[in-house]
Amino acid sequence: MKTSILPSLSLATLDRIAPDLRPAIDPRELRPGVVHFGLGAFHRAHQAVYTESAAARGGEPWGIVAVAPRSTRMVKAMRAQDCLYSVTERHPTATTTRAIGSVVGALAMRQDAERVDQLLADPGVTVLTLTITEAGHYRRPGADELDTGAPEIAADLAAVRTADIATVVGRLAVGLAARMRAGGAPISVVSCDNMAANGAALGTVVRGFVEASSWPERRAVLDWMATSVAFPATIVDRIVPATTDADREAARAALGVWDDVPVVGEPYRQWVLEDSFAGPRPSWELDGALFVPDVVPYQLTKLRLLNGSHSALAYLGAAAGCATIADVLETGWGERLVRALSAEVAPTLPSGGPDPVAYTDDLVKRFRNPRIRHLLRQIGSDGSRKIPERWFGALRSLRASRAGTPALELALAAWANATRPADGGQPSGATDPTGRPFSTTDPTDRPFSTTDPTGQLFGTTDPAAATLAACWREAADHEDTIRRLLHVLGAADLAGDGALVAGTAARLPALRAGHVEI
Repeated sequence: MKTSILPSLSLATLDRIAPDLRPAIDPRELRPGVVHFGLGAFHRAHQAVYTESAAARGGEPWGIVAVAPRSTRMVKAMRAQDCLYSVTERHPTATTTRAIGSVVGALAMRQDAERVDQLLADPGVTVLTLTITEAGHYRRPGADELDTGAPEIAADLAAVRTADIATVVGRLAVGLAARMRAGGAPISVVSCDNMAANGAALGTVVRGFVEASSWPERRAVLDWMATSVAFPATIVDRIVPATTDADREAARAALGVWDDVPVVGEPYRQWVLEDSFAGPRPSWELDGALFVPDVVPYQLTKLRLLNGSHSALAYLGAAAGCATIADVLETGWGERLVRALSAEVAPTLPSGGPDPVAYTDDLVKRFRNPRIRHLLRQIGSDGSRKIPERWFGALRSLRASRAGTPALELALAAWANATRPADGGQPSGATDPTGRPFSTTDPTDRPFSTTDPTGQLFGTTDPAAATLAACWREAADHEDTIRRLLHVLGAADLAGDGALVAGTAARLPALRAGHVEI
């Protein structure tokens, strides 16, 4: 909330900011060349920073029009500041702040649908980027295809007016069809979400939407996409915690003007992209982005070591009463967990990527940064979408080779523990793996609530929360619970691994008591 009488950050107040804190290029010189879906903090602390540096260093006027799929609050706030905002880097002992000007427009996807479609058809726009999370891709659980049965996708397929399209997948399909009709200039669609083979995954769901549509020209659209639309795979990395009022005050103090939409992040950032673009793009490599023929080694290293460790720390830390990643690294077991998980998973990584040992050393340093308040509740949300990508590939590979998986079993047990509903209950009459009946007085053993099946134990959210909670309610014992949970995640093969299920279930009593044993 704004508490200062200082003027707001805008084009009119840029001259009030110290020259070294202003955008690297005059925003008024930029033109829309990139459309980005997802007007969140990560995009503004990552792709937008790379794009501004590329425009400044390459001398080309690459500007971004950012589209918010749902919320209009951020659109209004960005427009009020001429789409300017600040990024503060939190180093372990200091902070640095500067204004960013690469975003030249902010749109709400539904309210501004006509303008969004115009941009998607504009030959001057040659790159689309997206940060819409795993859930925003609407992939069928356990399958590499569009979930046409999802209510949101089904509604979009039935929509009569394009203005009624509510999912990004549907909007992309409609926009690309309009681009084909307008001349079909080549375009690259770049997923920046944490999914293995994210480019191929995005291409699959967009093509799946076109195939499932009733458009008379759908075959022509698909044929054009095959030759004129690229879906390069990428890896993005930067820890960007939620912005607080203290962050806003710090940005104000640094800039001398009020910024209502600042973002904060760690000093580290990385962007690795598959070098398979269909048309012109910003020279992101001028700011350190890496273009490679195959991103898989980098992608799996990031997914399985960084994101995999992040999820494990989130669920284990929550069980132990921690609030942030830095808090967990201050425990006696936080660093041990990161190193144990990384060592366990490293044999599943392909050659050609970062050295796993050096990468893990960097992870420990990054996670320890006391100035990065990355909430476990934030990291642990949407676990049903995240952990199959982060854990299951390595788990399957290791189980197939008969290698031990104690760190992954501990992480899986911690996730399972976190799927309990907010009242923390157990099925009536159930016993723990030692045969002890669950208490009727211990607050962590209360029966399940029948009034709120969606709240999770540690405040995380999940689109499958009610279904996950039902696994606890309907199970005969903890092993049955683990099997049911794995089935919900589309991992019937893992649910059928009796040793894995038993090893995971055996860890639940200690976690329920807040003990982490590595």
